[in-house]
Amino acid sequence: MKYVVTGGAGFIGTNLVNELVKNGHEVHVIDNFSSGKKENCNKNANYVELDLSVNENLNSIKEIFEDSKSIFHLAAKARVQPSILNPNEYEKNNTLSTVNILKAAVDANVKRVIYSSSSSVYGNTQKLPSLETDVLDPMSPYALQKYYGELLCKQFSELYNIETICLRYFNVYGEFQQLGGAYSTVVGIFIDQLKKGLPLTINGSGQQKRDFTYVGDVVRANILSSNSKKIFKGEVVNIGFGKNVSIINLAKKISKNRVFQDPLNEPEANLAGIDKARQVLNWSPETTIFEWIEKELINAK
Repeated sequence: MKYVVTGGAGFIGTNLVNELVKNGHEVHVIDNFSSGKKENCNKNANYVELDLSVNENLNSIKEIFEDSKSIFHLAAKARVQPSILNPNEYEKNNTLSTVNILKAAVDANVKRVIYSSSSSVYGNTQKLPSLETDVLDPMSPYALQKYYGELLCKQFSELYNIETICLRYFNVYGEFQQLGGAYSTVVGIFIDQLKKGLPLTINGSGQQKRDFTYVGDVVRANILSSNSKKIFKGEVVNIGFGKNVSIINLAKKISKNRVFQDPLNEPEANLAGIDKARQVLNWSPETTIFEWIEKELINAK
């Protein structure tokens, strides 16, 4: 089969591309390499450097999409805190790109688009676990843009009869993740600090809890979404582990060398309700954060 992965040089995209190539598929990648890394590109996939947010590129996007079974839309500027600092840049990259992807997919007669959303759409909710039917409270430009992308998918399904499914990821970690810097997750930051011999920096008390999801499980959810015989019309599905872990307990597992700094304006906890993923996709997570960390610590020695 032919597949297209937008943002296929990024963290999750690289893992998805590698799995699709391993399974013998023809894989095309569109990435502007603003955060994706060329050194991670799979030599058996086809890469095009293109800005998805530019309307003048619509015909080029459509040509790449033609004859594809599914489009995996992972391209986005990620992370909550940087989006607060650069809302205009995030709006351009995340909102306009999604509109263009959906329009090009319709024009190319693609059957299905799998959209990567985020648990950040739930906001600082006190109701846990979070369910797909919950009232949303996006607290950042990034979260709002991800929610709007979900609405766009649903609307395009209703107006243009293209199938769409939106996967809400919870705190993804794993191979090819960003280590350190503004776009890194807490797991990436901790691993980077460990490798550099630095103390792990913990925001606030470290009692914040996160539902950590292994990237291999996320990749499997994407592939199941593409292969499903069900008809999707903007379906939203949580992709998380279904249990959460405190940041301080995660840090203790990695290093005894820790320091505390001022808290950030962030939710105290998140937790995915994943019954729908089991029912709709026949998906459930297989790797725990502590299993993965243990392997990383062995590899670091």
